[in-house]
Amino acid sequence: MKKISIYLVSMIFALGLSACKKTTPENVITIGEVGAMTGPTATFGISTHNGIMLAIEEINEAGGVKGKKLNLISLDDQGKPDEAAMVTTKLITQDKVVAILGEVASSVSLAMAPIAQQYKVPMITPSSTNPDVTKKGDHIFRVCFIDPFQGSVMAKFAHETLKAKSVAILRDIKNDYSMGLSNFFVDKFNSLGGKIAVEQSYSAGDIDFKSQLTSIRAKKPDAIYVPGYYTDVGLIARQARELGITVPLMGGDGWDSPKLKEIGGTAVNGSYFSNHYSAENQDPKVQEFLAKYKAKYGSTPDALAAMGYDAARVLAEAMERAPSLASNDLRDAIAATKDFSGVTGNITIDQDRNAVKAAVVLKVTDDGFKYQSTVNP
Repeated sequence: MKKISIYLVSMIFALGLSACKKTTPENVITIGEVGAMTGPTATFGISTHNGIMLAIEEINEAGGVKGKKLNLISLDDQGKPDEAAMVTTKLITQDKVVAILGEVASSVSLAMAPIAQQYKVPMITPSSTNPDVTKKGDHIFRVCFIDPFQGSVMAKFAHETLKAKSVAILRDIKNDYSMGLSNFFVDKFNSLGGKIAVEQSYSAGDIDFKSQLTSIRAKKPDAIYVPGYYTDVGLIARQARELGITVPLMGGDGWDSPKLKEIGGTAVNGSYFSNHYSAENQDPKVQEFLAKYKAKYGSTPDALAAMGYDAARVLAEAMERAPSLASNDLRDAIAATKDFSGVTGNITIDQDRNAVKAAVVLKVTDDGFKYQSTVNP
């Protein structure tokens, strides 16, 4: 925990909370963040954290919430469900946070949600898309679309844009996100008259996919749906091309990381994935966010950063509207979010505490992830 403690101290100083003698626990509102700052999916956690921090700094510079500054305590779960459960409990029972932002990986959010619900602390996941996350209780929310919609987006894209008649599935059998997304894709693609040529599976961390890809190659599909995380997809793409498979790969928002190109190289070019936003969007609020993020972090924000930014903004706006920061008041205010104008689109929280919003399809190229289309709910 030593590294985390050092990290937290530096972050609090960055917020100007520890350095200001006038700041006391009475004039700050403490919120928690749980994310993978280290581990295989660290780019998810780091990007999300950067977006959250940018939002909080802007909110504090504008006077905070209810006249109080926001204090963020961010803990690293290393992308592990057990670790996430532990740090979530710490944030609630020891740090006394009024709300939690996180996680972004569905399997990890599913470990956190029952704890947040048990203690009646509102939790907003920026990017966990598995439908079961918000089913854990009435204090659990998300600001992203869910997998039934995301799966149908790519099934329609495969059928209508790629003109694919048959698609192979390659999914992570130990990942709730990957399994759920592939099931929804299959259901929608079948309903459109398409054919699933073959279904193969792997486990996160595998490095040899040639057996599964050889079986897929034999079926000669028009495309391959790989709803996994960038860490595995890059290797899968390389090995697919080595085996002479030239059809496009498709996936979901778990692909969104600069590491996808680092790992996959040119092998991932010409592939497509569904996502929450496009940096090519010329909406002024998107371009303003891009400019601020680049100035602060020196890079173009991915969708995880944008979702973290929107999640923090949605929470702050709900806090401002809530009659108090008591558990049920804050929960009701988040649930009442309607037509919130975010970087990732307009966000309305529905009766199941999910965000109703559009998705985009992006193409992987040498010049980055290029916008293809927008699909509305």
